[in-house]
Amino acid sequence: MTHTHQLRNFPVVMLGVAALLSAACGNEPAGPAGSAGSSGSAGSATAGGGAGTAGTAGSAGANASGGGGSATAGMSGSGGAASTGGSAGTGGGGSAGGPPSADPFSFFVTSMATMYEVAKAFDTNLNEGFGGDLTYGEQGPGAGLRGADKICAAVAEKGMPSNNKTWRAFLSVTAGENGMPVNAIDRVGEGPWYDRTGRIVAMTRAALQNSRPMGADQAIIDDLPNEFGLPNSQPDLDQDPVDNHDTLTGSNEDGELDAEDMGDTCNDWTSRVGETGVPRIGHSWPRMSGGGGSEPQSWISEHDTGGCAPGANIFGEGGPPPGDLRVGAGGGYGGIYCFALEP
Repeated sequence: MTHTHQLRNFPVVMLGVAALLSAACGNEPAGPAGSAGSSGSAGSATAGGGAGTAGTAGSAGANASGGGGSATAGMSGSGGAASTGGSAGTGGGGSAGGPPSADPFSFFVTSMATMYEVAKAFDTNLNEGFGGDLTYGEQGPGAGLRGADKICAAVAEKGMPSNNKTWRAFLSVTAGENGMPVNAIDRVGEGPWYDRTGRIVAMTRAALQNSRPMGADQAIIDDLPNEFGLPNSQPDLDQDPVDNHDTLTGSNEDGELDAEDMGDTCNDWTSRVGETGVPRIGHSWPRMSGGGGSEPQSWISEHDTGGCAPGANIFGEGGPPPGDLRVGAGGGYGGIYCFALEP
C-alpha cells in the first residue's frame, strides 16, 4: 500500500507529566513471594514467578513455579532496573499488587511524552526514547517481548495508577522464549478491549484483524487513543495535531509476523542500532492520501520505517527519508500498542 504524507508544520507537543513510577510489577497470585534479588539476570521461568521484592540496582527477585507475574522493579540505581518476567506469551507485564481494576481500560497507544519519560527514567542516556530496543532490563530469549510488556505496564500506570492489569505489547518476533516465532495477535487475549475512557476498541480478536478495528467507537476508530484516552495525534488539545501515526508492530495486516528476517523486528526488539533492519509499522491514525481523501490504512501494518535507532520525526515528510535510520523516521517516535488481558 502506498504511504503518502503531507508536510505539516506543527510544533512538537510533549505532555507535562510527572516523573515515572519506579516499578512495573507482576500481579499474578500463584507462586510464593520471591526473596530480594541478588542476581543481575532477568529470570527465565517458563511461566513467571510470584511477585518478588526489588533488589539492588540491576537485580531482581527469583522466579517461583506457577503464576504469571514478574518481580517488582525500581529505576536503575534506586531499586533494580531489571526484573524477572514470565514467558514471552504469558508472563510479566503486570502492575503492583491487588486484583485487577474493574475499570474496562484495556488498550492504548503509548504516547510520545510518556514513552520518552519511561525511557529516560530507566536510563538517563535515552533522550530520544527506546528505539528498537525494548528489553527494559530483560535478558535472554524473549527479552524484547518481556521488556515491552513491562514498558506497557509502566505506561498504563501513568494512565490509571494501580490498575493491576496484565499488559501485553502488540509485537511479533521471529523467536520467542522457546525459539519459535510469536505473532502479536496471539499475545493479547480474546477481548473485549476498551480505551481509558471506556470506549470500545474491539470486541473480539477477529475484529482487530481489519484495517481499522471493526466495531470500534467512531470517535476513536481513526485516531486510536493513548494511555490517557486522548487522541494520540493531538495529545494536548490546546495545541495543534502532530504527525505521529507510525507505530511499531513487526506484523502483517493479520497481526502475524511480517518478515522472517530478525533485523526487521530490530533483532526481536533488542537493538537500537539504526542499521539493524527496517521494522514494520502500522498507522494509529490514517494519513491523508495524495488525492486528499482518507484511506482505511491499517493500524497494524502499513509500511516499513527507516531503521531501529531512537528518535522522532512528527512532521510528516512523505515517508522515511533516505538515510534516516530512526524508528520514527516517517512520522512517529517508536510508539507501541498495549492490550490488557483483563477487560
